[in-house]
Amino acid sequence: MIKKTILLASLLLLWYPSQACTNFLAGKNATTDGSTLISYAADSYFLFGALYHYPAASYSAGTLLDIRDWDTGKYLGKIKQADKTYSVVGNMNEYQVSIGETTYGGRPELVDTTAIMDYGSLIYIGLQRSKTAREAIKVMTDLVAEYGYYSEGESFSIADPNEVWIMEMIGKGAGNKGAVWVAQRIPDDCVSGHANQARITTFPLNDKNNCLYAEDVIRFAREKGYFKGRDADFSFSDVYAPLDYTALRICEARVWSFFRQANPAMEHYISYIKGETAERMPLWIKPATKVSAQKMKEYMRNQYEGTEFDMTKGVCAAPFGSKLRHSPLGFKVDSVEYMHERPVATQQTGFVFVAQMRSWLPNYVGGILWFGVDDAASALFVPMYCGIQGVPACYDQHNGSLLEYSPSSAFWIYNGVANFAYGKYSYMITDIKKVQQHWEDNFNSLVPAIDKVAAAMPNNEARKFLTDFSLTQAENSTAAWKKLGEYLLVKYMDGNIKKEKDGAFVQNEFHIPPSIIRAGYSDEILRQLVKENPGLRVKSKHELNQRK
Repeated sequence: MIKKTILLASLLLLWYPSQACTNFLAGKNATTDGSTLISYAADSYFLFGALYHYPAASYSAGTLLDIRDWDTGKYLGKIKQADKTYSVVGNMNEYQVSIGETTYGGRPELVDTTAIMDYGSLIYIGLQRSKTAREAIKVMTDLVAEYGYYSEGESFSIADPNEVWIMEMIGKGAGNKGAVWVAQRIPDDCVSGHANQARITTFPLNDKNNCLYAEDVIRFAREKGYFKGRDADFSFSDVYAPLDYTALRICEARVWSFFRQANPAMEHYISYIKGETAERMPLWIKPATKVSAQKMKEYMRNQYEGTEFDMTKGVCAAPFGSKLRHSPLGFKVDSVEYMHERPVATQQTGFVFVAQMRSWLPNYVGGILWFGVDDAASALFVPMYCGIQGVPACYDQHNGSLLEYSPSSAFWIYNGVANFAYGKYSYMITDIKKVQQHWEDNFNSLVPAIDKVAAAMPNNEARKFLTDFSLTQAENSTAAWKKLGEYLLVKYMDGNIKKEKDGAFVQNEFHIPPSIIRAGYSDEILRQLVKENPGLRVKSKHELNQRK
């Protein structure tokens, strides 16, 4: 969500940003089934992972709505409430409109602390008031024009069953109401992504079907002295959020990790990510093969495996291949600045989703928010239909908090499994992935049948049916994750490994294992150990006989 601005780039290297997110997008002709897809990892050290729910409602004329900053809860002001709002489950509404975001920061002088509309409020109010992605763009930009834009520079993913858009926005500075912004439609046969760095560069000035923008987006830059060239050469990112090395290695690298998996031809942009070449990655690419919702989930679990940035290798990953890197992200050694890699899947994720929008089904059936909490690498994506009438208790935002443990909260249960696994990651992630695959294979086999049954029902009956299905899957899978945590504790207690056969621990009639596996350490680790501690060498009997 938040990447500090370029003037603070050197400071950013010394500490990890508290909030930083990742979004991937796919047009309907780039997917295996014709659905549109967007993904979102809401990464923050301050975010409790929950599934929000805003029921549809009607309001009398003159009703006002309190606006609070999504990040902090700070009261910002009041705005006029709409006459009618639509139901929202998580980040998808009843018309399958879905919105995600990442914050890129941009020029710090353009933050307007006197404004009312923060980026989180834009998302959830936009969802409550729009039936299409284009309408969401209009709602959001009209709101900042009327009430001002409070947050830093932001990239939004905005999609419906037919169109996928990226909109990038930044304020105009204190007391200067409004924002400058550009929205570009992703071609139907392409995929795109953003991860805390503005990615829209030049854009078509006369193509309203595929590009929308604030009428003063270029003029304002000229007035501020940011830009002096031709309109056709105006680059939103270069003007309002110029690249620095932090943006390349921490932010653009995550988009590269997606692009290189979607199309191996994108591998060559590694030199751009490393700050060696200046050619920017394109805003969108055509995937080599079409993308499924399940494949998008796997992209969100990426940790740079198979690249020179692989998080499971190196001294910080040892001895058991952990991808965990404790903050701060940046550090100094002998006055030289360095940084850890920052993968897509990370430990401080509050919630993560893949939104799947399907135009050939009734809206209340067609939209599925594949929802999970905590680290995507060890999370489970559970199908939450957009037509459901409530949310599971395990995902309820009032079931625990970031500072209050709840034994029935999915956020705490999944965190318990993940945090235990980080200590012996190469072993435990294998067990976790087996359970992930079991449940997600089951979901993928169930959903077509659920779709068919629900689509044949009257609206109200279908919504109740889908609510029962989604809530049951969430509660059952969360209970299974609690069992998974118990299983991992028994299997890996005290660093040793209990043997298994046919899915059960090997034991005698008295529940005692006949033997255990002592995993020890790799040769690489042991060689480093004895190099650092030569005194660990076992002395021979001959040497002992030579004692003085």
